[in-house]
Amino acid sequence: MFIMDDGIRLNIRLDMPLQQQNARCPMVIVIHGFTGYMEERHIVAVSQTFNSMGFSTLRAEMYGHGASGGKFENHTLYKWISNILTVIDYARKLDFVTDLYLCGHSQGGLTVMLAAAMKCDVIKGVIPLSPAWMIPEEARSGIFLGRNFDPDHIPDALPGWGNHGLKDHYLRIAQSIHVEDAIRCYNGPVLIIHGDQDETVPVEYGIKAADMYRNSKLVLIPGDTHCYDHHLDQVLRAIRDNFPFRTV
Repeated sequence: MFIMDDGIRLNIRLDMPLQQQNARCPMVIVIHGFTGYMEERHIVAVSQTFNSMGFSTLRAEMYGHGASGGKFENHTLYKWISNILTVIDYARKLDFVTDLYLCGHSQGGLTVMLAAAMKCDVIKGVIPLSPAWMIPEEARSGIFLGRNFDPDHIPDALPGWGNHGLKDHYLRIAQSIHVEDAIRCYNGPVLIIHGDQDETVPVEYGIKAADMYRNSKLVLIPGDTHCYDHHLDQVLRAIRDNFPFRTV
């Protein structure tokens, strides 16, 4: 189904717990990463794991991704933050939802970290998966997806990554974001899961985020990649065993 965020259609999918015991339950909002979509193998598996634990899930595709509106080349972190805040507001109006949690992979992990700080009175816990919170830092230093650029003179268009190009607004906005401020603002429980052979987001960022949050737990997946190509089962076990916010 679709919901609207300032004229942009967002594609969302609601899944209920596999064995729902009563009419009400907590919900986890699940967000994909850069170039991703809601039906990716690891996103579906994580969502289904939450369902097996008694949580409903709301998977959402962000601006310019999947079946949601907007062009990929025009997407920015500000637009994704707006999208997630809209999804949170939608979820809060569902009469069966008790508590809300956020889970995001890669750029989705970064964005849920930012959104949790903005909605710290609403979000009960956060599960960043391989969170790409180095994006603003690299944008300020003049690197993005392994490509160098002049951070003081950003070109109007950025080279494509695969078949995807980006407008300069993406990096200009990324430069303005300081994730450390968001981390300091959120006091709820945070479970970070990161493959120690991540080829996209260095595992040091997962370790650093866990050290900075006031109430966090880090689970490293030995020998695994950014999208958990080798040991997705260990990721799912880490969620089941370490999720500190489970209410059912």
